[in-house]
Amino acid sequence: MKSNMNRINQRMLALKQANKKALVTYIVSGDPSPDITLDAMHALVSNGADIIELGIPFSDPMAEGPVIQLGHERALVHNVSLTSTMAIVKQFRETDTDTPVVLMGYANPIERMGYSKFATIASDSGVDGVLTVDLPPEEAVALNVELKKVEIENIFLLAPTTTVQRIREVVSLASGFVYYVSLKGVTGAGNLDLKSVKDKLTLIRQHTDLPICVGFGIKDGASAKSVAEYADGAVVGSVFVDKMGALQNEHRDVVLSAVGQLTAEIRSGLDN
Repeated sequence: MKSNMNRINQRMLALKQANKKALVTYIVSGDPSPDITLDAMHALVSNGADIIELGIPFSDPMAEGPVIQLGHERALVHNVSLTSTMAIVKQFRETDTDTPVVLMGYANPIERMGYSKFATIASDSGVDGVLTVDLPPEEAVALNVELKKVEIENIFLLAPTTTVQRIREVVSLASGFVYYVSLKGVTGAGNLDLKSVKDKLTLIRQHTDLPICVGFGIKDGASAKSVAEYADGAVVGSVFVDKMGALQNEHRDVVLSAVGQLTAEIRSGLDN
């Protein structure tokens, strides 16, 4: 049995008790340069982020739109890897032992490292959850076994096109929270159809008690607030990656200040 002491579970429970919604923020590890990621993580937290999703740079991030693809490319120029990303998380843990960190990426780097070794290093580094975009439930069982041993949550995606049968299969393996992709398309695409989101979340809740966070298409306080009416949290990524990319030639303080302001604005939208 899990001890349920995983930081994701703790944070989600605390937010529920406080009648607040989770702000899950995504940045790409090493983007626009490796030396800013740690400070950016702290800036996110100090301005109201509840959970940090850290993207593992990958050469073919198929679920991502152009904005986050560019973020991956900027990080790969600096040879940022799964190993160096976990080292950043370990550094983060030296001064922040509370904020949940989820690694979001693709199966290839994890498989190359080996599930057991990955789970061990991730746990030692202070990682709380893993979201592997291209690892469907049928192929996630072996990784799930290793993650469970070290009490790391395995987070799965559900989409507007996911069938009821598929929802059942996915949530049977999922833990931490369920990530609902609010639209058909890649990150940063399209506009939210709130009625569709509401209907799908109602359906998903019939099959799981896990919190549901909604991502894709959330760009600011207003869109975060509209989603939070139905979801347990909002996942915001492209707008952070876009901002950091646009300011990549500015002084680091300018980048960190912009990240902080954006976080605070979205947090304020969620809380109102």
